[in-house]
Amino acid sequence: MKQYDAKKILNIALAGHNGCGKTSVAESILYLSKVSDRLGKIADGNTMLDFDSEEIKRQASIMTAVAPIEWKNTKINLIDTPGLFDFAGGVAEGMRAADTALIVVSGKDGVNVGTEKAVEAATKAGLTKVFFVNGLCDEDARFYRVFENLKATFGPSVCPVVVPYIVDGQANTYVNLFDYKAYEYSTDGSVNPTALPDMGSRLEGLREAIKEAVAETSEELLDKFIMGEEFTPEEIILGVSQGVKDGTICPVFCGDAHNTFAIDQLLNSLTWLAPSAADKGDEIGVDINGEPVEVSVNENGAAAAIVFKTVADPFIGRLSYIKVVSGKVAPDTPLINMRTGSQERITKVLAMCGKKQIDVDYIGAGDIGAIPKLSSTKTGDTLCSPLRKVVLDGIDYPVSSYTMAIYPAKKGDEDKVAQALAKLCDEDPTIKFVTNHETHEMLISGLGEQHLDVVISRLKSKYNVDASLQRQKIAYRETIRKKVTAQGRYKKQSGGHGQFGDVWIEFEPCETDDLVFAERVVGGAVPKNFFPAVEKGLRDSIKKGVLAGYPTVGIKATLYDGSYHPVDSSEMSFKTAASLAYKNGIPNASPTLLEPIGSLKTYVPDSNMGDVMGEVNKRRGRVLGMSPAENGMQIVEAEVPMAEMSDFSTFIRQITQGRGSFELSFARYEDAPANVAQKIIEKAKAEMTE
Repeated sequence: MKQYDAKKILNIALAGHNGCGKTSVAESILYLSKVSDRLGKIADGNTMLDFDSEEIKRQASIMTAVAPIEWKNTKINLIDTPGLFDFAGGVAEGMRAADTALIVVSGKDGVNVGTEKAVEAATKAGLTKVFFVNGLCDEDARFYRVFENLKATFGPSVCPVVVPYIVDGQANTYVNLFDYKAYEYSTDGSVNPTALPDMGSRLEGLREAIKEAVAETSEELLDKFIMGEEFTPEEIILGVSQGVKDGTICPVFCGDAHNTFAIDQLLNSLTWLAPSAADKGDEIGVDINGEPVEVSVNENGAAAAIVFKTVADPFIGRLSYIKVVSGKVAPDTPLINMRTGSQERITKVLAMCGKKQIDVDYIGAGDIGAIPKLSSTKTGDTLCSPLRKVVLDGIDYPVSSYTMAIYPAKKGDEDKVAQALAKLCDEDPTIKFVTNHETHEMLISGLGEQHLDVVISRLKSKYNVDASLQRQKIAYRETIRKKVTAQGRYKKQSGGHGQFGDVWIEFEPCETDDLVFAERVVGGAVPKNFFPAVEKGLRDSIKKGVLAGYPTVGIKATLYDGSYHPVDSSEMSFKTAASLAYKNGIPNASPTLLEPIGSLKTYVPDSNMGDVMGEVNKRRGRVLGMSPAENGMQIVEAEVPMAEMSDFSTFIRQITQGRGSFELSFARYEDAPANVAQKIIEKAKAEMTE
């Protein structure tokens, strides 16, 4: 493939609800543009863009894939993104690299939550939006119902460009409303111009929808529309072109990817409608002083590129996918990683077509490619010339809110699991991995059950590590509510030197997460050189509380009396005496169990507020308040015990059909209710006796 100027490069992300046919549309485009010599099918597992073994097994995209095509002297970089909500990180990556979002809509199902989320993500990223209604060869497809649905949901900016002429449930003829021509498609791949079909008043209604959309693009055209004057063909074409580029018009195309019907019309129109990398690719970064700086799409400028995806594969090696904003990236181009400050050595650069790697001389401004073997570079990093240091915007990933504990199948394989997970986290930043030192568990967080299920499968297939998921343990704590005094006396005689230590300690509650140790010994009842041993004995003791073995917090211990033996006393004996005082005193100090409380911020549609508030109460939570958010959403803030939140992400997704989201962060510890505490204590004691 030849090198293209930024004015002739289109970066297009395919997005939409799961099952709408994004990958099929991409495969159809690859086939028509002769990049592929066969029309790949998801059911057959032979598509170019769903090439990962997990994608073939699940028959769904789970990661972003890239493929370039050439069409009418234009290079189009297709970026296929996942539709499943559990893999929304791939959508964030695709939107970061694209200038246009091609939002695929099922001709049968119409606008779904995934459609709304794709439009929202594209709007947030400032991308041009184009709709493609797919699957019109299905007898259950209803294009005009879907079109009205699009207009009702996204407003008058929705503008028809290609529409079907349907006879006996078959959509074989497609009318282009710009040139007023019709084309008939056959399953053998042939396309023939045909007479404009008689569509009655519907055709005029669709032309009126175009005029309405064009009128929104300028004051002059709006006045003309209001006065009932006709637009010239030039005004319509220029108005739509300008409106699409500035985002005031969202054109609607349609067809059938499985038969490649009307895909050529989509591509023909994109080459002049969609903004090029030169039109849309300029960015505002920050320099080393934190000052904003414009980075324009200029092949002769200083190099600057954003890493929008990383592949860390044991078989194909490490690949950093980049979008070059300015300059050229070629072998031996000096590039600084602005996060690490170190220079990266570029040995070669690649064009990616699915999993296929193609060596190229360079990746120019506005283009997309990949660099192998950048060991310290991560997704979201900026690579730039040392002559002009600039940091570009990274990637805004969704918050990972579904957490489980991960256990290796074989004891002792914890390090293997941790190392493999670190590589998967590198590839997918929506996977979070931490070790909880209180519960001694490895925890992974993701965007949902399916997401973590894929993590487990990949550990096995990529790194040959068997692991399973379990509900995470909760890090409870214990404290006291009453002031007590207790003696700890340790005496042991076994021939020769014995052991003797005797302490009186006052235990009282205090506001701290750590032990506060004090002393007020008078008259040398306990020599000063034994004070550290007493403190050490207490610090070792608070690691296990007397109720359920959880760490004890919020204690002040004051050593105020005791006795010693000039020969038999030692640090060990006083350390043991202190632990005996702890065991004797704490059970009498009204010990209580503390549970972690989380601060919950839930974003839900207005209609689901009551459901969420009821669920928070069911989970022993307290609703603190509500406030309106954008797009008809509401924010519900609450405090809820962390122990009750393990499946909350599943609840939110089900009740809101995927529209809702939430953030949960640790707030503080509170006394657990007596009935809850009793169950926890009984369970802990049962585990201790096993």
